Amino acid sequence: MLNILELIKAILLGIIEGITEWLPISSTGHMILFNSFTNTTSGFLTTDVFLYVIQLGAILAIVTLYFKKLNPFSPSKTKREKQDTWQMWFKVIAACIPAAVIGLLLNDFMERFENPFVISAALIIYGIFFILIERNNKKNAISDISQLSYKTAIMIGLFQVLSIIPGTSRSGSTILGAMLLGCSREAAAEFSFFLAIPVMFGVSFLKLITNDYVMASGEWWLLITGMAVAYIVSMLAVKFLMSYVRKHDFKAFGIYRIALGIIVILYFSMIH
Repeated sequence: MLNILELIKAILLGIIEGITEWLPISSTGHMILFNSFTNTTSGFLTTDVFLYVIQLGAILAIVTLYFKKLNPFSPSKTKREKQDTWQMWFKVIAACIPAAVIGLLLNDFMERFENPFVISAALIIYGIFFILIERNNKKNAISDISQLSYKTAIMIGLFQVLSIIPGTSRSGSTILGAMLLGCSREAAAEFSFFLAIPVMFGVSFLKLITNDYVMASGEWWLLITGMAVAYIVSMLAVKFLMSYVRKHDFKAFGIYRIALGIIVILYFSMIH
């Protein structure tokens, strides 16, 4: 039987996933606060199956929003445009290699550090980095991801590996790395979105087929609800971020990360 309270939590987790997966503010930091505030310490909503598979909803939002740009078979594209699309995908795949190799090797080890104080430190440090990079931001040479070289793409992929540190944020790591390597805010954010497709799909698929957790019928509905909410909210979050970075910098996100990190430290210092 479907529990209404669990359904509400699944909706809220879908909202958190949809927002924090794409904005550089750390989904882990927000999830741990949510679980603590709602006393969600066990049950299906805390399993890897739920927390990773609802990401598929967020991925589908990127595919929907950028379908034409991502589709190398689009009949409306010229031969050159199709070749450029294939090149973009090859760069995305190249950038995913470091995460596939290093990330898989260190993932279990880094899970030991998934505690509030490591997360808050990562939130604050990355927040400071975002503020510093914007203060020293010069004219970017790479205004579109078609201008990325394979070397730059792979280096951005190395920054993505840093997201295995709890609290750093996958999008935060890739956006920060891309900007340090000369990408504009828009190009950095867009490439971060595209990198997420194979990475998040692969992780979600592996969690689904390797986990021995047997879901009840009500839990399937919780998972579907979380995915659907993550999909809708992701559409809005991505549109917001791309509109925002055309007119503003990332300092506000840096300040938000620092504030959230301080809140996490204070909150868990008081309850322990």
